[in-house]
Amino acid sequence: MPGLLIQPRLPWLAPLAGYSNLPFRLLCRRLGAAVACTEMVSAKGIYYSLYPDGNRKRPVRLPELNKINDQKGKGTWTLLASPEKDSPLVVQLFGAEADIVQIAAESILELFADRKVYFDLNMGCSVPKVVKTGSGAAMLSNPHNALKVARALIAAAGAGRAGFKLRLGWLNGENIYLELARELEAAGAAWITLHPRYGRQAFTGKADWSKTALLKQNLSIPVLASGDLLSASAAVECLEQSGADAVMFARGAMNNPFIFREFGQMLRGEKPSPPNAKELAAIINLHARLARSWLDEGYALSQMRGFIPRYVHNFPGVRALRQQLTACRSWAQLDEIIATFIQGKELSGEQIWK
Repeated sequence: MPGLLIQPRLPWLAPLAGYSNLPFRLLCRRLGAAVACTEMVSAKGIYYSLYPDGNRKRPVRLPELNKINDQKGKGTWTLLASPEKDSPLVVQLFGAEADIVQIAAESILELFADRKVYFDLNMGCSVPKVVKTGSGAAMLSNPHNALKVARALIAAAGAGRAGFKLRLGWLNGENIYLELARELEAAGAAWITLHPRYGRQAFTGKADWSKTALLKQNLSIPVLASGDLLSASAAVECLEQSGADAVMFARGAMNNPFIFREFGQMLRGEKPSPPNAKELAAIINLHARLARSWLDEGYALSQMRGFIPRYVHNFPGVRALRQQLTACRSWAQLDEIIATFIQGKELSGEQIWK
């Protein structure tokens, strides 16, 4: 597969709506993420920004990537902010109309004309606002249309450039993933990511890694494992049980971006080294600098107020910290809150992630 190497030692950051924006992708890459996916990008959002009146004979001019990177705004196109160092880049699209997905992919390829970009089509998101459009995991209830959309994306992206993120099926017990994955492979899919739960299941119950193993046995293209990879040890166990080609961290990375480093250490036979208070403070400061560089000032501060409690969730006193962060309205105040919190933990010798 040209340009995108998929191996167990090269972990992925999953597409995470509201989280896997550019600052967090750059942070995770620094800590060992080999591939980082964008947030879910709406194919319709791209399409209607180019054809606001629906008339394909009168397109709006495609924005320039350097302006997207500089504007720190909101909206669909800003989800694609990405400098060269944010590579390899996988853009995750969601949408259930083949022609619209194809136009969106072609437009993104034009935007990144000087870079190699890959695509991942979301057939696994169970969030109601995505599902009600027929996208995400809802596509599993109509495999015929799912394949139609997939073929359109593959045609736009080119060989080796499009993967698909699946669940087992839409309804509990309705296992369509094997047959669909085989047809996706025949259509030219470059990889398949499986979150082994059902769409209606959302995140309840446990991810069934045995289904990932079965999928791996039935495909010749790479299979990525997803679901309940909340620690580096869980990811190593998943690889051993499933034989998957790589792992994709989602919630595990949101709670502990050092998970990529720890995973790499474990694969090398080393004892994982959780971060100490000094490292945690450094990574929070780095994340804040990246957020301020690439996001709107208010949004950047809001993002950090949401991320920091996740980063220190195993510490005592997180509830009080969260209340302080909720009331925080400036970067100076944020710095003071974090410095005080971290200093107390550092002096007490408490470990960040146990």
